[in-house]
Amino acid sequence: MSGKLPPGPFPLPIIGNIHQLGQNPNQSMAKLAKIYGPIMSLRLGSRFTVVVSSPSMAKEVLQKNDQVLASRTIANAVEAHGHYSVSVAWMSPTNQWRTLRKISKERMFTIQSLDAGEFLRQKKIQELYDYVRGCSARGETVNIGEAAFTTTLNLITTTLFSVDFAAYNSNTSQELKEIVSGVTELAGTPNFADYFPFLRFFDPQGILKESRYYFGRLLDTFDGYISEREAHRISLGNNYVRKNDMLEALLDHRDKNPSELSRKDIKHLLLDLLVAGSDTTSVTVIWAMAQLLRNPEKRAKARAELEQVIGRQKDQVLLKESDISRLPYLQAIIKETFRLHPADPLLVPHRAEEDVEINGYIVPKDTNILVNVWATGRDSEAWSDRPNEFIPERFLGSGIDARGQHFQLIPFGSGRRMCPGQPLAHRMVHLMVATLIRNFEWKLEEGMKPEDIDMNEKFGLAVQKAVPLKAVPIQI
Repeated sequence: MSGKLPPGPFPLPIIGNIHQLGQNPNQSMAKLAKIYGPIMSLRLGSRFTVVVSSPSMAKEVLQKNDQVLASRTIANAVEAHGHYSVSVAWMSPTNQWRTLRKISKERMFTIQSLDAGEFLRQKKIQELYDYVRGCSARGETVNIGEAAFTTTLNLITTTLFSVDFAAYNSNTSQELKEIVSGVTELAGTPNFADYFPFLRFFDPQGILKESRYYFGRLLDTFDGYISEREAHRISLGNNYVRKNDMLEALLDHRDKNPSELSRKDIKHLLLDLLVAGSDTTSVTVIWAMAQLLRNPEKRAKARAELEQVIGRQKDQVLLKESDISRLPYLQAIIKETFRLHPADPLLVPHRAEEDVEINGYIVPKDTNILVNVWATGRDSEAWSDRPNEFIPERFLGSGIDARGQHFQLIPFGSGRRMCPGQPLAHRMVHLMVATLIRNFEWKLEEGMKPEDIDMNEKFGLAVQKAVPLKAVPIQI
């Protein structure tokens, strides 16, 4: 090995380069990478961090050196309730991690499981359509982010527990959104306790305290569902009517393999699935709709394609999942949204388990490694045609997809730590966006023009749109 560290900006005493992160670290790091290169080192307090910002460097981290870089740098926020130690997203790739990942993938994300749950997704999409149609009839403004979140949250909770957690335009929905968004925002918030480990005891920003509250609310809710389900399974005996949901599958697995799955494992796995599934999917729908409202000609083009595939009849309002493959322009819109607006712009941090050489530089053991997929999606070499503009047409006739093999487009990551929920997110995002643009025209709030839509980001583990997207639907 060369022993030469990756280049980077000069660190200040004590704080290092923290002052250069700003409100949107993904954007700040992308700007620094243009100066120091696609593999760059930063000193964030006492933590040495390497940031990769190009498709080729992402491939080095996530594929070529996948095994040695598969561990996690633990954020202080996910230490709440010991979540990091039993979380599929945060724990090291141990046998227990492989067991939990296998269970979640087999029960929720295989093609067979997804196909079996299509009726449920159609039901939730119908509820979204009915809600927006009602708003249209009353001339009411729709908060598209809230509607997308409610739809996604109910799909996930029904899949997990056979119950809806939220209702459109309800205080309950807003409260649950704040809890789920609170978890993702805190996990992604720059935290001095992460940069200076000795501060973890003091929790100077109160992030761990808030995380304990949000995590605790969700875990207590899950605990109640588990207890209720266990009681019914015991008390009803042979008369018990089984639920076709994730909780039933987890309890079955625990009863057959008690050494593999504890009650704590079940609760924290459910937390992973709920948080990762609801916030990131709804965020992608928000960004896609924001871009389509800013670009009416692209929205019209997508609607024309939808009408050609599913027809113009009013009783044919919903897209079937089997139709997605016949909608290349809709697929291009979603890919372009993933490219410009990855929900998790820095992915979950990786950690080097030993010294490793990348592109001629040494990455020391225990280095914190960030893959800036926000930057790879705007890399001028990979995307030579106006990389910062929304141009879905760039994907037409292209074989590039978001399944982790094309490193210029990896919103779900790649390798062994890739998000297992990608197949479900793929279906849900296409269904929601198709429903919103096929059946409704959208009128912006009074006085607003498409180019006035604010596209600023609010950074977190899932990057939200800073200003909510609101418009009045007009049924077609």
